Amino acid sequence: MAPRTSERRAAGAAPGRAQLPVRDRILDVADELFYAEGIRAVSADRIIAAASVSKVTFYRHFPTKDDLVVAYLELRASVEREAVEVLRVRHAGDPEGLLTALAQQLAAVSCAPGFRGCPYINAAAEYADPEHVVRRAVAAHRAWFAGLLQEQLGELGVTDPAVPEQLMMLRDGAMVHGDLGGSGETRAQTLLAAGRAIIRAAR
Repeated sequence: MAPRTSERRAAGAAPGRAQLPVRDRILDVADELFYAEGIRAVSADRIIAAASVSKVTFYRHFPTKDDLVVAYLELRASVEREAVEVLRVRHAGDPEGLLTALAQQLAAVSCAPGFRGCPYINAAAEYADPEHVVRRAVAAHRAWFAGLLQEQLGELGVTDPAVPEQLMMLRDGAMVHGDLGGSGETRAQTLLAAGRAIIRAAR
């Protein structure tokens, strides 16, 4: 749900690519290309050229392309967790407020320029084997987000284990819906109404 690394850099929240350490520079290029064009469509050679590093340097940091893909997903996860932590602090003691803020942020991101869907759903679609290291990275991040939902729902007195899964499905639907139409405000209102209906029915 959080902005991409390149967007944070452009906004002044991260250093320019040329200033980054070599590993971070490679990862920054991968983040941009993997998200924009798809993981399998972008070769290691293309990333090496765009990052202005040698093959020896690239493979010293990332022995396989899968290692780079996992690092890309972990980078995305860390940025998202940072954004969520800001919201947690802002809505401390207010689980309903936090869940509302998460839905609003999700709606805003899914309408932002350059949005191309959820990076984790996109990655899962490219790697069919659920035991693949990339799919395990996807599963780990989704488990974290589901746990966050379960924690906040518990504070609201909602203990049905099906409810976090239902909200995850809403989240996935909103991300897949992406740029198919509608404003961020409309999407937020729809997402909030659906989420509140699920929580109300479970109480």
